[in-house]
Amino acid sequence: MNETGHDFERKIIALRRELDDVRARSLDHDPAFKDDLKQQAQKLEKAIRDIHSKLNRWQRVLLARHPQRPYTMDYIRFMITDFVELHGDRLFADDKAIVGGLGKLAHRTVVIVGHQKGRSTKENLYRNFGMANPEGYRKALRLMRLAAKYKRPVVCLIDTPGAYPGIGAEERGQAEAIARNLFEMSRLPVPIIVVVIGEGASGGALGIGVGDRLLMMENTWYSVISPEGCASILWRSAEKKEQAAEALKLTPQDLMVQGLIDEIIPEPLGGAHFDHEEAASILKRTLERVLGELGGMPPQELLDKRIEKFSRMGLFQEPNAEKEETNVG
Repeated sequence: MNETGHDFERKIIALRRELDDVRARSLDHDPAFKDDLKQQAQKLEKAIRDIHSKLNRWQRVLLARHPQRPYTMDYIRFMITDFVELHGDRLFADDKAIVGGLGKLAHRTVVIVGHQKGRSTKENLYRNFGMANPEGYRKALRLMRLAAKYKRPVVCLIDTPGAYPGIGAEERGQAEAIARNLFEMSRLPVPIIVVVIGEGASGGALGIGVGDRLLMMENTWYSVISPEGCASILWRSAEKKEQAAEALKLTPQDLMVQGLIDEIIPEPLGGAHFDHEEAASILKRTLERVLGELGGMPPQELLDKRIEKFSRMGLFQEPNAEKEETNVG
């Protein structure tokens, strides 16, 4: 059980401990404890639903960043069999912030690519906190081209605070690498499913974010900039991050209303960080269903629908604007 939580999770963690205590005492099958166990479980479920129904956008951001959330390699461990990780971009280096390879999702061989963070300080330094360099995006593209060559679908898992902004990254063509991925993914002749599993920040997320379906886990965010970055630009203070999060409308629910994503994937009660295996099971079932929907499409139809999907984004029409101009005239 996870013991690390934000302020709004303290009640949930306390109730989970109480439930574990009752469960431990009920191991002797004493009927008296069975009723207590049921009541405690119902109390916990009610508390979680009440708290999560009132979360603001900043609290969703905090859940997306929870240090115990499952990362790409966790999902691969639970969802993918016979996984073979592939390394390097064949140009400069192997970026540890992006992982990828081939494996089986149920009966399908897929290429899976995703950002990878670390849990300890040592792991985060090794993974560069999930912030990819150009070679990470070039590695991802190499794997996607391999998928196209062997006609295998691609699954991309997004979880990054952004592309790495270091001088070396810029010198090696960070912007070009991301732009190249956008271009190449738009015309890759195999199904591409993109899932935001944690943070989805700026071009760092977009670098593996073009696909036929864009899905988001329930407690994630996806935006052109982080709330702190937005607050620093608009108010010259990161302290306005909560106000920025509200203005950015970056939650799955917001993006669904705006027509920017296709589906919200539910998480286990309390969030994916409380049950990695169940979160992976839910995601796996969703991926199997969506791959089934996309798998029968001819490549040209797949590409036409992908272009149409992104062409619709950002188009807004004011239905009464033309009528108002006519009346004024």
